[in-house]
Amino acid sequence: MSDNDALLALRQAVKSKETITFAKDGQSCQTLLDATHLVLSSTCTLHKSTPTRYRRPAAQDFFTLEALYLAWQLQNASGADYMKQARDSGLAVGFVSVTERKNVVDWLEGRTTENERIVPLTDTNTPPGTPPPSTKPLPATPHRANAVASTSTSVKRRYVPDARDAEAVKKIKQHEVELRDRNSVLRGGKPNNFSNIRLAYADKLKKMKEASRSGSSAATAPEARSVVRKPRNNFPIIMISSSPTALITMHNVKKFLQESTFEPSQDARQRAMSEGNSRPEDMIAIYRKRTTIDTSGKEHESHVRYFIVDSVEALGKFGPDAWERVVCVMTTGQAWQFRPYKWNEPIQLFHHVKGIYFSWSNDPPNPKIKDWNVTELKIDPMRRHVDKSVVAHFWKILDTWTTANKPGLMSG
Repeated sequence: MSDNDALLALRQAVKSKETITFAKDGQSCQTLLDATHLVLSSTCTLHKSTPTRYRRPAAQDFFTLEALYLAWQLQNASGADYMKQARDSGLAVGFVSVTERKNVVDWLEGRTTENERIVPLTDTNTPPGTPPPSTKPLPATPHRANAVASTSTSVKRRYVPDARDAEAVKKIKQHEVELRDRNSVLRGGKPNNFSNIRLAYADKLKKMKEASRSGSSAATAPEARSVVRKPRNNFPIIMISSSPTALITMHNVKKFLQESTFEPSQDARQRAMSEGNSRPEDMIAIYRKRTTIDTSGKEHESHVRYFIVDSVEALGKFGPDAWERVVCVMTTGQAWQFRPYKWNEPIQLFHHVKGIYFSWSNDPPNPKIKDWNVTELKIDPMRRHVDKSVVAHFWKILDTWTTANKPGLMSG
């Protein structure tokens, strides 16, 4: 062994189980980060940045003595812990990679005698950090004579696989289980050609297309007649007051009856204006989920559509029999609301439709509606969690009245 070769000195210290310590300015220290030298034995102290003959992957320079020492010292550490301790020791770059660490440890501990990354030791005085010649020498061998002779050729020694390894790989492949995903499992074992089926049906498809084009004009007249004979919609209608002071207006009625949440009319109006809707629609459709129970006790869920209007002009869009579909009128207690109605007297009106009067929960009773045959429902000004029960009570009252007076609209 050359006394000046750092790589062999480190290997000798590892194999002889020498205690490797750290030194700085001739004094012992505790950490590699603080040290400037590695004390490999009582007679060998080398600078920790001394380049070795162990070449770095894809580079023209070599690992330093401290990089190889750390790879051996932390051989049992996890990959993440190894890299962290290498950085903590001052090796932010230039440390041995996790994949190369095992090769370094095996060579230092003598389990392997060859490593293609190690430049052979020669009799020249060229320092280890000098760039290598253009011809790559053979890997180092235990015998110095063979190492010197290997520099005379640039041919890399041919790898000969171990027969036992080849046999083991063969047995493993025989028991290999191929993992399949949802795409590969649908692939057939052999390619199929369906061109004959396509040709067989090409003429049939062509004749069908020609027949559909020729028959489209003839079918126009029956279709038009079927539209005329189509039965009218039978959705129930709810009329509300057009008064801007009403609790329920066209601005907030949908959110109240469909989502069971009361929003003050002014707040709903401002929100609509911020969204670009300056005026509400004169006709609003709401959808209500209704659950019924048959004679066997089984529940059936259906969605029922209702239309909301606030004027007789909007109601007239439903046809001459629109009043037959009105099931509810919401009033504010003001009689002028009924003047344009089919029945303009409150007592007569609420004999044909269900009357509902919404008011605040803290308002006193309204004496005007005492003899009108209307149901008063209270809305709490602050507690929004009770809105759901108020709306559920409204629908229960309306269903009971509609079933008794206009049952044909319950299936609308």
